[in-house]
Amino acid sequence: MKAVVQRVSRAAVRVGGEQVSAIGPGLLVLLGVGREDTPEIADRLAAKLLALRVFPDSAGRMNEALGDRQVLCVSQFTLYGDARRGNRPSFVEAAAPELAVPLYERVCDALGARRGRFGEHMEVELVGDGPVTIVLEVR
Repeated sequence: MKAVVQRVSRAAVRVGGEQVSAIGPGLLVLLGVGREDTPEIADRLAAKLLALRVFPDSAGRMNEALGDRQVLCVSQFTLYGDARRGNRPSFVEAAAPELAVPLYERVCDALGARRGRFGEHMEVELVGDGPVTIVLEVR
């Protein structure tokens, strides 16, 4: 399972011009599910995201976890794009929707996250809170 995590001041998702989710300060998580992923891997990733210390403490150091802040989680199968050969990415390592949807929902539920719409063409808008972007992979 792969995630790109961005600390944000705010973020929103639109589908067909309609806003379907939005958050204030917190994390925007772009989540990719691989074909070998399991519920245990999803649980480990969710626990890692909840414990990830990327927010400033009173001294201004990145030392605080998510706490009461919000999460917006967007499915992102393209994280499994492999462009090592040629110029068109292959997505064979991405999970099929039958596997991906329940694992995506499991992570979202564990995070108490607002969500995009799985499988839809989404417009994701964010206002980053500092240059804090983390790439996570859990196996």
